[in-house]
Amino acid sequence: MTYPDLYMMIDGERVAGGGRRTHAVVNPATGATLAELPLADAADLDRALETAQRGFRLWRNSTPQQRAAVLSGAARLMQERIETLARVATLEEGKTLAESRIEVMMNIGLFNFYAGEVFRIYGRALVRPVGQRSTVVKEPVGPVAAFAPWNFPLGNPGRKLGAPIAAGCSVILKAAEETPASALGVLQCLLDAGLPKEVAQAVFGVPDEVSRHLLGSPIIRKLSFTGSTVVGKHLVKLAAEDCKRTTMELGGHGPVLVFDDADIDKALDTMVASKFRNAGQVCVSPTRFIVQEDVYDAFRTGFAERASAIVVGDGMEASSGMGPMANPRRPDAMERLIADARDKGATLHTGGERIGNRGYFYKPSVLSDVPIDAAMLNEEPFGPVAIINPYANEEAMIAEANRLPYGLAAYAWTRDAQRQRRIGREIESGMIGINTTMIGGADSPFGGMKWSGHGSEDGPEGIDACLVTKAIHEG
Repeated sequence: MTYPDLYMMIDGERVAGGGRRTHAVVNPATGATLAELPLADAADLDRALETAQRGFRLWRNSTPQQRAAVLSGAARLMQERIETLARVATLEEGKTLAESRIEVMMNIGLFNFYAGEVFRIYGRALVRPVGQRSTVVKEPVGPVAAFAPWNFPLGNPGRKLGAPIAAGCSVILKAAEETPASALGVLQCLLDAGLPKEVAQAVFGVPDEVSRHLLGSPIIRKLSFTGSTVVGKHLVKLAAEDCKRTTMELGGHGPVLVFDDADIDKALDTMVASKFRNAGQVCVSPTRFIVQEDVYDAFRTGFAERASAIVVGDGMEASSGMGPMANPRRPDAMERLIADARDKGATLHTGGERIGNRGYFYKPSVLSDVPIDAAMLNEEPFGPVAIINPYANEEAMIAEANRLPYGLAAYAWTRDAQRQRRIGREIESGMIGINTTMIGGADSPFGGMKWSGHGSEDGPEGIDACLVTKAIHEG
């Protein structure tokens, strides 16, 4: 397919050229440049801010019916454009077409959910003496600066745009420079569905320049960020200077507790597919497999066998079960982390090397008996590597799951109902999947705790994060 032209969207205008700096967008399956992306200068960002301010004044007074019509209309357009959107995402990011199609469907579900939820932004009346009236209302927080990463090039922009628009806010989206056309495709669906051009802008640029400029402006009243913990902490500090509201979905290091009463075959079939989805470049990816000793050998062997059978190839090919990694930084990180673990005594069962000499392909990798001081047991690998270690009992397994400062997603496999409740209570994580990896949904809050951030996207909580509460008392 032909890769689309690239631009920034400011006040309804497609902004490109003009001597601006550019960023080369690369196909991770080939390493070839797809196009040059124009990057914002200070004047572009000031224009986007001024437009967002006008857009907020306009959209905050929109009716629920207007917002619902835009969101449901955008969902219909995404359904019509699913193949085009999915192919662009696969070209830019590398994941399989099947995964990209699922992303489009995720946005469709979320926008349709929000189209209904706009009618449920409720306030309340307080009980007061006769002659007094006190009400509590929720209002849109204001213009939102939203930063989306590259790993879900359609889904992340959908989350960043959907919630503010549903709440009555304007939004400036800075999606990843690696995957711009996907984000622009989602935004175009909203504009084509009737969203006023002032309400949503899309800019690209040098990340630190853009974030400092936008967050330094009093126009922006909320920051929404998905990305690494290191960058997230930096942005929270910038937002704190002006007391801006923040929603932060940061890094994870997903523990998976596998107990001796689990259905091992089902656990293996489910977790191997989940581990190598999007080449492991998923914030909720299962990574640390904490396995009870009695089933450790069988689980480790079964996992390695399934991982080695995965067909790695161009995401555009129907035969590919896993595509390339998204950029050259990720294979480099895999080599560093796996070498460090092996030097410290870990056993490599499969993978551990690049594939071919073009693109960013890396073999699905499985290591066992990884020592506690290995880097990959303490920092998020964000790649196609699984760590499998044995533990004696439930207490030790829970302790390892909670050892790190991350708490985004965790998983457990057990048929013991009492243990399931204990796991739900004791694991320190914003989302927990017990005998499942299905932890997301349009109606379910998505977010973490500890170093994995605060606040939630999706569900009623996603809209609520874009609202402020006001109490009005009349004598």
